[in-house]
Amino acid sequence: MGNGLKQDQYWRLAAILAVITIVYNLAEGLISVIMGISDETLSLFGFGVDSFVEVISGVGIWRMVRRIRKNMDQKESNERTALRITGGAFLALAAGLVITAIYNIIAGNKPESTFWGIVISSISILTMWFLMKAKLTVGKRLKSDAIIADGHCTRTCLYLSIVLLTASVLYEVFKIGYIDSIGALGIAYYSLMEGLEAIEKSKGKVCKCGCK
Repeated sequence: MGNGLKQDQYWRLAAILAVITIVYNLAEGLISVIMGISDETLSLFGFGVDSFVEVISGVGIWRMVRRIRKNMDQKESNERTALRITGGAFLALAAGLVITAIYNIIAGNKPESTFWGIVISSISILTMWFLMKAKLTVGKRLKSDAIIADGHCTRTCLYLSIVLLTASVLYEVFKIGYIDSIGALGIAYYSLMEGLEAIEKSKGKVCKCGCK
């Protein structure tokens, strides 16, 4: 990212990144949910639902950028709305994953295979790293808490990809059913932290991790 870009060009770049986020995560979410259901893999299914949350975040950022470019006076109000939408979606995902993971551990449910979890998470790690770096750079240039929070949201998706990859590989090696549910709980934890951070930022507060 060159330093010579003008502010309007950064806003345009923010919109492009939001569209890439939406399109990629729609595809990733659909494939992950379908394969997660097919193979009864909770961690992959949860990862897919998380991708849809990233889509919600991307749509919120895209709408926010469009409105801000038309009227900079409403920048703060639009950012707060985008943050609240993202935060609420992450909290809902975390709650659903915790309930389902606990049920699966108690019932002794286990996936048929985690092969697709390995494939999808490997691709996602590379994609999320690129998007995260780009969003954080643009967000800092524009001094936009919402875009920076979206970048951290993408960073969380990178962590989730690593959790999914780890859980999938461990299951393929050891074939222990609860490993998949533990992976889902790891995804729920990161979703909870990201949701709380977004909601705190929507109130004008600095998150506990010190992100700005």
